[in-house]
Amino acid sequence: MRWVEMLAAALFTFEVTGSGVAVAFVSAARTLPLLCLGAIAGVVCEAINRKHILLGGMLLSCAAALSICLLDLLGWVRPWHIALAAFLSGSVWATEMATRRRMVGEAAGAGLVSQAVALDSLTGSFARMAGPLAGSMLFAWFGLLGAFAISSGCYLLAALLVPGIRHVQETRHLELARIPGDLAESLAFALRQPTVLAVLGVTATMNFFAFSYVALVAPLARTVFGVPEAMVGLLAAGEPLGGLLGGLLLTSRAPKTKLRTLMIAGSAIFLVTLAVMPLMPSYALACGLLVGGGLGLALFSNMQTTLVLTNVPASHRSRQMGLVTMCIGLGPLGQMLIGGLAEMFGPSRAVIITALAGLTALGLVSLLCMRSRAKPEDAID
Repeated sequence: MRWVEMLAAALFTFEVTGSGVAVAFVSAARTLPLLCLGAIAGVVCEAINRKHILLGGMLLSCAAALSICLLDLLGWVRPWHIALAAFLSGSVWATEMATRRRMVGEAAGAGLVSQAVALDSLTGSFARMAGPLAGSMLFAWFGLLGAFAISSGCYLLAALLVPGIRHVQETRHLELARIPGDLAESLAFALRQPTVLAVLGVTATMNFFAFSYVALVAPLARTVFGVPEAMVGLLAAGEPLGGLLGGLLLTSRAPKTKLRTLMIAGSAIFLVTLAVMPLMPSYALACGLLVGGGLGLALFSNMQTTLVLTNVPASHRSRQMGLVTMCIGLGPLGQMLIGGLAEMFGPSRAVIITALAGLTALGLVSLLCMRSRAKPEDAID
């Protein structure tokens, strides 16, 4: 439903304003909380029962979507209303890594963490393919009201499933005055852990330099490869399809190679793919290349979570996942960068420049990992 809402919101905003800047603002409103609230969410999720946070998040997302439906029925809805609702839903998204994703890995047990996280990544890749398609169809058939009404219904259904989840957690009283100290403690812990630092470094690199390419999918398809509008979605679906296939492979068995190595290698594969993709002589080859890059991306997204769940003590996991969320929140800044480069050099060169910069940053992270003392990666404390 996240991707349904994002697509429907973008279509409505562009239809009303005709402004690409307005569309970018509405889209950024959903991702901004990841950068601003991710680390704080990690601290809160250590103290409050994660099951309650998950339930509250589903209900808040449902209420945000319903508010857009009501405003649309009254004829009052404006892009800033959608941006506000997106910010609320984005605040729920900021708790995702520290609550739901952590619960997925822990519910599976120590021996199946990697496969469980891979299954979760697989469903995420499928949603990223199906969501925009469903969002465009729902908006075309039922308008903004229909898209957000179905979204709110799905959030409510998800909320009804939460009470049946078996989840055990030691909680403590949340003291607001302790939050700065807890944040400082989580940063200090991360600085002492080479594996956590590697996860944070690679996550920041990928979200700032790699995932920003999605902002230029339409210009690449239309101006570089010259395809009609109806075929633009094929380029957007290539990487999630590769992630889906990669997730299927990773759910079948636990990887035997060092997880940090797999995370860095998968990230490098995707960045190389991005650097080469605009140079392809045909649109079909470009789409196929992104499918292959998506396989590498599946390694990154799976190992990103698995490394934290298997290397960080339970008392610190949510806070470290909060730091990961904060790194994910760098995405909008990367999109602003690639947008500026596209204005100066064109979309093709902008993608190549950011991909090469990402490979350079990834190389520096890899070098730091090689110089750090190796630590066990397969035991849960």
